[in-house]
Amino acid sequence: MTDDIARANDPALEAEKHNIENLEHVISSDVVKSHPAAAMDPARRAEVEKSLKRKLDLRCSLFILIYIMNYLDRNNIGAARLKGLQADLNLDDTQYATCLSILYVGYILMQVPSNMFINRITRPSLYISCAMIVWGLISTLSGIAKDFKGLVVIRFFLGFVEAAFLPGALLILSKWYTRRELTTRNALLFCGNLISNAFSSLVAAGVLSNMQGVLGHAAWRWLFFIEGAATMAVALSAAFILPDLPTNARGFTEEEKQVAQLRMLEDVGEADSDSTEQGVFDGLIMCGKDVKVYLMMFTLTAYVVGLSFNAFFPTLTGTLGFAYVPTLLMSSPPWVFACLVSLVVSWNADRTQEKFWHITVPIIMGIIGFVISMSTLNVAARYVALFLQASSYAGFIVFYSWISSSFPRPPAKRAVAIAMVNAFSQLGNVAGSYVWDLSENGYRKSYGIVLAMFGVTIVGNFLFKMILSNLNKKLEAGEMAWEAKPDVLEKTAHAEMEDIDEALRMRKGFRYLV
Repeated sequence: MTDDIARANDPALEAEKHNIENLEHVISSDVVKSHPAAAMDPARRAEVEKSLKRKLDLRCSLFILIYIMNYLDRNNIGAARLKGLQADLNLDDTQYATCLSILYVGYILMQVPSNMFINRITRPSLYISCAMIVWGLISTLSGIAKDFKGLVVIRFFLGFVEAAFLPGALLILSKWYTRRELTTRNALLFCGNLISNAFSSLVAAGVLSNMQGVLGHAAWRWLFFIEGAATMAVALSAAFILPDLPTNARGFTEEEKQVAQLRMLEDVGEADSDSTEQGVFDGLIMCGKDVKVYLMMFTLTAYVVGLSFNAFFPTLTGTLGFAYVPTLLMSSPPWVFACLVSLVVSWNADRTQEKFWHITVPIIMGIIGFVISMSTLNVAARYVALFLQASSYAGFIVFYSWISSSFPRPPAKRAVAIAMVNAFSQLGNVAGSYVWDLSENGYRKSYGIVLAMFGVTIVGNFLFKMILSNLNKKLEAGEMAWEAKPDVLEKTAHAEMEDIDEALRMRKGFRYLV
């Protein structure tokens, strides 16, 4: 009797009972019929899915090039510093650090509103294309800056507009790829970041060595002109190549779009759709009530502080004692190595569906690199340390896929969660801009700070793993359920099956990835 009363008062069971009643109503409706993709012959579905993923991978590969341009425009100031930017604009070290950090102020402010907007529009490709044209134009304006004030204003607006890209790209990928595929695709996206660190040094070396005085401009100004113009050229293609949504994307057959929607439903057990009952700010409200979001925000912020050596990489390579051209050229190989490590780690994370250790092991590699840099001034050892430090980015990529997989439904919440975590983490870049002011003894104190931040990251990841493991135990025991809105349940039933038991089984089968 007592157990019956307890079960009757269990909110999780009440929510599940409510869902069953909704599904019975939906599935009994004459309107609901089996989705064509659900009834598709298995061999035909495999063929369609293969074609879908091939087209999707080709289209989404443009994200890699866009991310390269995104980071080139953001971080070329570091290479420009080596060839006179700081001296020509009469900037002291604090003012230079401010020019770096102010970008992230605009970047932080715009990310959540931007992702909320992307989640509600049907042509995100056009939105990203327009944003890219604007930030490319702003980047070229860096080349005409005359003083500290002008450069600060330009950097602020550059970050404000660039905020549309990364969280928007992650959201678009999460609308097409399942949790078993997402980490590898995120790795390919972030390889644009890593490649840009290598590629930017090579481009900078060529421009800074050959463009000094051309048309009366300093070589560092030409660096902004050339890279900004290249960004705008790439942006024109984005509106035609990037995919939109599985429901309306151009260039895909009807069968491919149906399979795309079905794949996302099967991945979580619920249609990847927001309810018509949800308001504009419902996703933000849901995230505000979820402690997991806050834990990921603070953990990723610590991680970003630890990775802040990225913006100073040419300067850190310069501690090896070479001239500026060899320094720029030597800055590239560590990032190529990091890209390869990231692809291997991400592929294995998707294969094993494990997150925590695939984040922690690369962080430990970075910690070893920091310790080497703190312990010796030997040139060979310090150069090897740079490879280890750069490889710590592999865990960073897996972390982003952990965000998407930990907040799968509704899409409005996932969109805000991605943006909130990424936006807040940029405070780590603001702090990181000042961490590397401590240049004595080969930046030993700076390395000590980022090492400590990597330690905090490991602790935060472990706590997040424990929370998700506990939620999985509750899901397994039937002690927890989430309530889906009736119209979302209708889409779920319409897309997959008419059998209520099978529909509920899929939803009950969901587990968080740890």
